[in-house]
Amino acid sequence: MNNVKKKGSSVERVLQIVEVLAKSAKPMGVIDLAETLDIPVPSMYRLLNQLQPLQFVQLDLHGKVTCGKRTHDLALDLWKNSPFKAERLAILQQLSAKIGESVGIAVLQGLEVVYIDRVISDWPVQIQLPTGTNIPIWACASGKLLLTQLADNKCERIVEKLSLQALTTHTQTDKKQLMTSIAEVRKTQIGTDNEEFIPGMVACAVPIPNGDQPAFATVFTHSPTVRKSLDELLSYVPVMKEAANELSVIFNQEYNE
Repeated sequence: MNNVKKKGSSVERVLQIVEVLAKSAKPMGVIDLAETLDIPVPSMYRLLNQLQPLQFVQLDLHGKVTCGKRTHDLALDLWKNSPFKAERLAILQQLSAKIGESVGIAVLQGLEVVYIDRVISDWPVQIQLPTGTNIPIWACASGKLLLTQLADNKCERIVEKLSLQALTTHTQTDKKQLMTSIAEVRKTQIGTDNEEFIPGMVACAVPIPNGDQPAFATVFTHSPTVRKSLDELLSYVPVMKEAANELSVIFNQEYNE
């Protein structure tokens, strides 16, 4: 009986490692990763040692493997340059016209929220938060909403490790208070920002459905308080959810075609 494992090229193995890690809901042990891909453990260690300095993979405190910064950046670049970008922007343009404010799509990147797509309203007074803007997870509507997509214990561990800095007089810097807010968002599935990130700016966000999996992106809108209050923004949640459902269909096309 031939016990020699089938070998693929180094390039193929590297791509398979990144693919498996990207699909995994949690960090993987080196041995588990080797068994999943049918790669000898010594070879897996060698490949990971090559990928880690390049930031395609990284090890957590327990020595388990996750995607690295460069892989996350690659995923975001693919998203931003997707052939479906025009369709996403068309939906956002229509939503912005209905609300009369800037809108966009946000995802998590580490402990920050990143704006992937954004349509700016026509008002002369604007809050400048361009595509690619990174916002602390605890101080924005999308951040708190995306935290609720994690398991309760994982969310609590992340909040416990956060260094909550006051960005405005309304920023929640008490971890128990923040967890109470997150618990409320978990019930409503509507994230809010009541001048917690920028003085004079309010925002709200809804999740983009992801089938039977937790949402990984949100639709958000924000406004200067001189134009709309938080309650006024929240009145547009129904049309935001409609846009989120349309975007969900596009996301499924992106990943299935």
